[in-house]
Amino acid sequence: MEGNSSGDPADQLMTTISRHHFGDDSDRPAISISVVENMKEDYGLFVWPCSIVLAEYVWQQRLRFSGATVVELGAGTSLPGLVAAKVGADVTLTDDANKLEVLDNMRRVCHLNKLKCNILGLTWGVWDASTFSLCPKIILGADVLYDTSAFDDLFATVTFLLQNSPGSVFITTYHNRSGHHLIEFLMVKWGLKCVKLLDSFSFMPSFKASGLSGNLLLAEISLSSEVTKTTISH
Repeated sequence: MEGNSSGDPADQLMTTISRHHFGDDSDRPAISISVVENMKEDYGLFVWPCSIVLAEYVWQQRLRFSGATVVELGAGTSLPGLVAAKVGADVTLTDDANKLEVLDNMRRVCHLNKLKCNILGLTWGVWDASTFSLCPKIILGADVLYDTSAFDDLFATVTFLLQNSPGSVFITTYHNRSGHHLIEFLMVKWGLKCVKLLDSFSFMPSFKASGLSGNLLLAEISLSSEVTKTTISH
């Protein structure tokens, strides 16, 4: 990580730019993404392990993402969405409409990486014109399943977006802290189904996996009423 030289001295001590590399050769990466992190923020401006896992999955599935319309929910530092944009997706990065500093940071990292992404304030469970206009083929969410009080609002938003774009899928990474049961219950409640469930260590490169800990899972979720073409095996 490298310190950031802009802003007031107090912010400089808390702000870093981390660089994340993707490709088969760790010494000669195919692409690199720079992310501005601020340790003063509770959640929104820190790259969590689930973001690293989801970003790696996007990279490995890059042909699938190229040309796709993608929305990242609760994007924060936006690493998965930035990788999607880098490989040719049309990306909208979203986070809580009340977190103006997070939305400003999204614009900053897009500029830093010379990427054009739409930036949108989207609060889960709140409906406005901008939400109705979204028709993503792929919805991304890294570690959005951490606050149980927000689960219903999150799943309501995900379900709406899936219904708004037939054949779409929600891809999320999360810490399996208390089993998969609560998520399974919510999927049934909202008419969703899991079409792929992977242990992150099954696809993470060893040099990245060694820096991660915990039971990190990746799930692909779709509307249960749809016939999906998603392949179950990796």
